[in-house]
This record gives sequence, C-alpha cells and structure tokens, in this order.
Amino acid sequence: MKRILLMVLRNIFLVPFAWFRLCYRAGHVDKYPEEDMYAFLRWIDLHANRGGNVRIDVHGEENIPEKDGFMFFPNHQGLYDVLAIIEACPRPFSVVAKKEVANVPFLKQVFACVKAYMIDRDDVRQAMQVIINVSNEVKKGRNYLIFAEGTRSKNGNKIGTFKGGSFKAATKAKCPIVPVALIDSFKPFDTNTIRPVTVQVHFMEPILYEDYKNMKTTEVAALVQERIQKRIDENI
Repeated sequence: MKRILLMVLRNIFLVPFAWFRLCYRAGHVDKYPEEDMYAFLRWIDLHANRGGNVRIDVHGEENIPEKDGFMFFPNHQGLYDVLAIIEACPRPFSVVAKKEVANVPFLKQVFACVKAYMIDRDDVRQAMQVIINVSNEVKKGRNYLIFAEGTRSKNGNKIGTFKGGSFKAATKAKCPIVPVALIDSFKPFDTNTIRPVTVQVHFMEPILYEDYKNMKTTEVAALVQERIQKRIDENI
C-alpha cells in the first residue's frame, strides 16, 4: 500500500484528471477503439510506474506474434502483474480474471476498459461460457491473457501449478500460446516497501497450434509451466 500511495503523491496533479478519464472510459467502453483505449491505459500505467519507483525490464518483445489472435499465459505473482505486462506489451490484449478481484479499485476500471471477462471458478457453467466467449473472440483477432495458476503463487519467484483447464480457450481457438515469465512482479504491491524495484517481463517463444494440437490441456499446462520456471531460474 505504501507504493500505491507514492504513485498517487508523485502524480498528485495528474491523478484527478486521469481518474476521471479512466472512470468515464470504463463506463463508455464502446465509444473508443481498442487501440485508443489501450494506449490510454499504458499512459496511466507509465506515470504510475515512474511515480512508484517501478522499472519494467522487457525481454523477448520480438516473440509477440505479428498477427493478432493469440493468448498470453504468465505466471501469477501479485496484483501488479497485469500492470507490468501492459507497459511491456505494445499490442492490446484483454484479460480473464477471477471474480474476486472484480471490484478492486483501479483494477476494476482497467478490466472494464479492456472488456475483461471475470470468471467464477465455483460456477462450472459460467466458467465454460467464458471459455467459449474468449475462444470465439480470439478467433476473430482479439488477444487475451489468462493466469493459468488460477491464483497468486505467494511464493515469490517460485510458480504454482498451471491448471489444464486454463488452456481450453486456446486449444478451442487453435491460437498461438505465448508463455510470459514475470520476475519480481510481487514486489511493487505485495511487499511493504517503496524502494526502487525492477520487474522483469519475458515474452517467450510462442507455442503454435501445430505443436500442441495432439497434447492434452494438462500436458500443455505442464509444458508452459516448465518453460516459465526455467526462464525465471535463469534470470534471478
């Protein structure tokens, strides 16, 4: 919470204007093209990061597919994860997030702006409908991000188990899967400090449908988990 306060204080003259614009856009998402909305979110994100002593160290941007209609699968370290990837990624994407964070201030407005899906893990029917909707949108050229662990690992740079069900939307859409390794992304919001911190974002080589079409979703999950953990271990 100290870092969030620092972000606000160092942008004190910008915050009222930015917050008003963010809330307005969150309530009128159909008025703005996706690229324009994403550029606006990156603008806010950049100012917040600079004010909060957070530096984003980006690796592998060339691995982001040139053609839209792909899915990011990062490890999940904390509430800051999406904000790290927004600054790191020049291409618009949306998010599938658990309903428990649907009403967290600021994240709520960001999720609204990217037209995110909130998934209820206790409602199988609702979760399946989200998978179908995301799959259809990816086929049409939207990009999505899903945290395959389902919840924060709470073990720093040691990731949790990736769940096979998280990859069903990708297998249905037959789209490229882009593993994303986050390193130290838990530090900005999940540690009680305002010291400068660097968050590493590694976009890894995509796994194409031709490479995973004969694999079970649990096997795909294990493969992505292994690659991400290996990248983390190589860079800490």
